[in-house]
Amino acid sequence: MTTTIRQQDLIDSIAGALQYISYYHPADYIAHLARAYEREQSPAAKDAMAQILTNSKMSAIGHRPICQDTGIVNVFLKIGMDVRWEGFTGGIEDAINEGVRRGYNHPDNTLRASVVADPHFARKNTKDNTPAVIFTQIVPGDKVDITVAAKGGGSENKSKMIMMNPGDSIVDWVLKTIPTMGAGWCPPGMIGIGIGGTAEKAVLLAKESLMEDLDMYELQAKSQRGEKLDQVEEMRLELYEKVNALGIGAQGLGGLSTVLDVKIKMYATHAASKPVAMIPNCAATRHAHFVMDGSGPVYLDAPSLDLWPKVDWAPDTQKSKRVDLNNLTKQEVASWKPGDTLLLNGKMLTGRDAAHKRIQDMLAKGETLPVDFTNRVIYYVGPVDPVGDEAVGPAGPTTATRMDSFTNMMLEQTGLIAMIGKAERGPVAIEAIKQHKSAYLMAVGGAAYLVSKAIKNAKVVGFADLGMEAIYEFDVVDMPVT
Repeated sequence: MTTTIRQQDLIDSIAGALQYISYYHPADYIAHLARAYEREQSPAAKDAMAQILTNSKMSAIGHRPICQDTGIVNVFLKIGMDVRWEGFTGGIEDAINEGVRRGYNHPDNTLRASVVADPHFARKNTKDNTPAVIFTQIVPGDKVDITVAAKGGGSENKSKMIMMNPGDSIVDWVLKTIPTMGAGWCPPGMIGIGIGGTAEKAVLLAKESLMEDLDMYELQAKSQRGEKLDQVEEMRLELYEKVNALGIGAQGLGGLSTVLDVKIKMYATHAASKPVAMIPNCAATRHAHFVMDGSGPVYLDAPSLDLWPKVDWAPDTQKSKRVDLNNLTKQEVASWKPGDTLLLNGKMLTGRDAAHKRIQDMLAKGETLPVDFTNRVIYYVGPVDPVGDEAVGPAGPTTATRMDSFTNMMLEQTGLIAMIGKAERGPVAIEAIKQHKSAYLMAVGGAAYLVSKAIKNAKVVGFADLGMEAIYEFDVVDMPVT
C-alpha cells in the first residue's frame, strides 16, 4: 500500500505546527516547571518562574509567541520508503521552507524573522525565517514522521562540543562547562547531551535528544522505588542533581532548578574517540511531533488550559519601587541596590547588536545619532511585530553579554545611564558600569508576552532598515526588572 503525500498538505502541516509551538509550551515542560516552582525557596527565582508560567498561559490563551525570539527552525523527517510525493514544484526542502514562510508570516500571529542569509558577510535578514535546518532519514514504512522545533539564539549560542579521550569523565566536563555558559540560555530548561559517532553526529544527537518529552520526575520516582536504572538513566539522574546543585537557578538568580531534565543520546564511535556535545533548551522549549499518513494536513490538538498551575504574576507595588524614566537622573540610578525590584514607567529606547555596531561606526565618523541617549535607558530587545491593536508583539530581553564590548562606548559617549537585558554581564561591561556609576537591570527571559503587555506605545526612532533590530522608543507602565 503506497501513501501519497501532497505538497500543499506538507506545507500546511509545517506552517500549522510552527504556529502551534510559538504559543503552546509542551505539556511535559509545564508540568515539570510547575513542580519546580512549588518547591523553589529563592524569592527571586520563584518570581522569575511565576513570570514564565504566567507568560506561558497568557500566550496559550492569546495565541501569541511565548518568546520574542521565535527561533531558527529545525525539521527532522523520517520518510517511509513506500511514500509517493504528489504535486511538488520543487524538492521536499523547498516545500518545508514554504511552510516556514507561511508559518512565520501568518497575519493573525506574525512571528519574528530572525534568520540572516550569508552568515559571515552581509548577514541580511531573509524576512521570512527561511531556510530551515532540515535532517532526513529514509526508513521502512508508508508514513512521514515529522518533528518540528524552533530554537532560540540565546540557548543555541551556548552549545558546546568536545573531542574527549575514551577514559575522560563526561560528568566532570558538564559540571565544569555549564557555569561558563552563564544564564543567557534562559534556565530553567533542559540539557541535551550527544555521545559518540563523529564530531557532527554528536552534535546532532544532542539536538535530537532535546525533542524527547521531559520525564525526570518519573525517573526520580523509579529510583526512589528502588527499581533498577540502566547506565544512561543513572547518568541522567546524577547530572540532573549535580547541575542543579551548582545553584545557577532560574534566569541565573540562584535557587534549586537550573535544569528540569537532562537527556542523553548515544551512537557507536571510533575506538580512539569520544565526541561529546551539549546543547541547552531554554524556558521557551518549542517542539512538536506529528505523522502524515496521506489523509491530508495534520493539525495538532490544543492542550487543555487546566495544565497550567494557578499562578498569576502581577506587579507588586509593595515590594517593588516605581521608577519614572522620563525624569531619571544619575543620582537616582546610583541609589539603586543589587537585588532591588523596580517597576519602570515612561519612555525607554531599544537596541541590539546591529544597532550598537552602527552607533559605533557613526560615532567614529563624527556623525550625529538619530536619537539622543542622554539620561536614557536602553532595552536590549528585538520585538515581534504587533498584530491587531497591540502596541508591540512579545518583547522579552535578549542576551546582554552580546552588548558587553559596546557598553563603555555607550556610557562614555552617548549619555546613556542604564541598560536592561537578560542574564549576567561580563567583566568588561561590569567595569564600565562601575566606572560610569551606571546600572544594569535584568528582565526575565521567557516572559516576552507578559512584558509586552507593559508596553503601551512603540515607535521606530532610528535605523528602520534593521527590521526587528531597529531602535524603538517604548512607553511602558510597570515593566518589571531586577
